[in-house]
Amino acid sequence: MMGSIRLPLVVMTTAELSSTVHDAIQHFCADGDALASAGRYEEAIAEYNRAWEIVPEPKSQWNASTWILAAIGDSAFLANYNTSAKEALEYAMVCPDAVGNPFLHLRLGQVLFDMGEHDRAADELMRAYMGAGVELFATEDQRYLAFLRTRAALD
Repeated sequence: MMGSIRLPLVVMTTAELSSTVHDAIQHFCADGDALASAGRYEEAIAEYNRAWEIVPEPKSQWNASTWILAAIGDSAFLANYNTSAKEALEYAMVCPDAVGNPFLHLRLGQVLFDMGEHDRAADELMRAYMGAGVELFATEDQRYLAFLRTRAALD
């Protein structure tokens, strides 16, 4: 008789953050957003990290984690901290609603391209393109779209 394989049951919770934690995260992220808008990326990252620190464990189950990590990854990318950007964006991809988000795929693809990981970059940039089209690339350095065109026939 063959034994059965038991796979762990993965339960996604629909729990919400407490209002105190939610409000604090919003406050830190708003401060980070203002700093990022002013081009003060290191200071912005510090504020986003303050928000990240108060996300309850397991951090990967919360929607807030996706957006905090996206903000960290975006600011790190804009500050040319590619390793930090890559780490934040890759972690974001295991959080709710990240896979399929064109902006997250764009930023991750850009970071991977800049780090010389061209095959993975092409995959992520194509996901971004498929999700939002060429418009997503309009305000970005055109080398990313030019690179994608070397890998795929785009409209």
